[in-house]
Amino acid sequence: MIEEIIKEKTSADHLLYVSLKYTKTCDVILNLLARWKSLVELSFDAILEKRVEDGKIPAMPMSPKQRIEFIKKYFKKNGDVQDVVPLYIFFKRIPDLSKTRSGEFRKNVNLKIVDIKKTTDINMEKLGEYYEIVEKFIVEVKKILAN
Repeated sequence: MIEEIIKEKTSADHLLYVSLKYTKTCDVILNLLARWKSLVELSFDAILEKRVEDGKIPAMPMSPKQRIEFIKKYFKKNGDVQDVVPLYIFFKRIPDLSKTRSGEFRKNVNLKIVDIKKTTDINMEKLGEYYEIVEKFIVEVKKILAN
């Protein structure tokens, strides 16, 4: 399981540092966000399976909503895990939300995600913030899986 997580992370890092650097399109941003969503899902499954094996969680949750609830409940003292949960929920909702592209093929590429409550601009700075959160989460997942 850890090999799959590392493979997914390597692919996401390539999108961020190579593909986005040279193409600067919103399609690359969307692919990167989808890759991070997949990475977080794999990590959630891995740490929940580990807790089930250790006997700390009664059974593996079936639905994605149950997984999120289990993560919130059984990892509530772990800040890095808790920080990624709202980000993951946002990543899951992106395909269904309205999107506006601007500055493609330029330095200031921007993907505007329009939600009912707010509008989120996803640019290079925002991707950097997301990267930090995901990176801390992955380090924590590795610690959890190593124990």
